[in-house]
Amino acid sequence: MNKDQVKGGFNEAKGKTKEEIGDATNNRKLEAKGKLEKTGGKVQKGFGDAKDEA
Repeated sequence: MNKDQVKGGFNEAKGKTKEEIGDATNNRKLEAKGKLEKTGGKVQKGFGDAKDEA
């Protein structure tokens, strides 16, 4: 497990939390920001996985 995998997982979880809070409070801006952060975390985690395999 490398740094990108850890950071990606953290950002994915943080984004999911923001998305859920935005949905619960009907805050569309926070929900959209959470979705972007979650997607960015998935990409970073995938990059870390690829790096780990190489």
